[in-house]
Amino acid sequence: MKYLVTGASGQLGSEWLRYFRENQIPFTGYNSAQFDITDKYSAEQIIDEDKPDVVINCAAYTKVDQAESEPDKAFLVNETGVKNLAEACSKRGINLIHYSTDYVFSGAKKDRERYPDGYPEDAPSDPINIYGKSKRAGEIVLENSSANWLLIRVSWLCGASGSNFVKTMLMLSEARDRIDVVSDQTGSPSFTFDVVEKTIQLMQKELTGIFHVSSRGEISWADFAREIFELSGKTTDVQNISSSEFPVAAKRPSFSLLSNQKIISAGLKPADRREALKRLLQQIKLS
Repeated sequence: MKYLVTGASGQLGSEWLRYFRENQIPFTGYNSAQFDITDKYSAEQIIDEDKPDVVINCAAYTKVDQAESEPDKAFLVNETGVKNLAEACSKRGINLIHYSTDYVFSGAKKDRERYPDGYPEDAPSDPINIYGKSKRAGEIVLENSSANWLLIRVSWLCGASGSNFVKTMLMLSEARDRIDVVSDQTGSPSFTFDVVEKTIQLMQKELTGIFHVSSRGEISWADFAREIFELSGKTTDVQNISSSEFPVAAKRPSFSLLSNQKIISAGLKPADRREALKRLLQQIKLS
């Protein structure tokens, strides 16, 4: 099997490249400048040259707040780009793996009451910001395509490469004794190494469709920050604040927990959040 990875310089793309190198698996990886998924003809040319068995799409527009002021860019990458890949893969009989987000859900109070263990894969989507809407548009393109696809939703993604909440908290702790963190938004982090491992397991089982991959249990951003500091030996104090005290351009879901029941039913074991966080902190320390 040969793999082609788009968005290879991002958090998840970098994790895939690390996995392939460590396991000596044939692959080609392209950052967004090298492989522009919004350019249909260029995408087809690269795929024809590489002849992969599987395309792993890690390319995405992920600037949640900036998307509010440039929706065309968000939809171009997250919808049109996915359409281009789906059509190219469908024509050539290539399997396509794509990643989406918890932000396709609204996080409404009624949803928390209806799905106390997290949103299942078939829950109605109702994104409340442009980023979420653009990612849902990409999902719909994939669902309506004739490609052989596997779509994995992740939440609060964090890994050793790129920018994420864990690395931001560690950086801020070097300069501050106290950090204000929102406590009224809850979910569960997805760790890049676990997402890659789960994706491989789902592929080995030849499963298709939509799956959620996140760690076990529900936690707030503020409590997650406390775990980060506890496990990294930091003494930084975390002060709870509400979302209204931390204004941002894009509204965030107050509840974005993803259910792990479907991967459990498929025979996969969800990551333990604290153990996964320990592993990530060690990776960051060594990087």
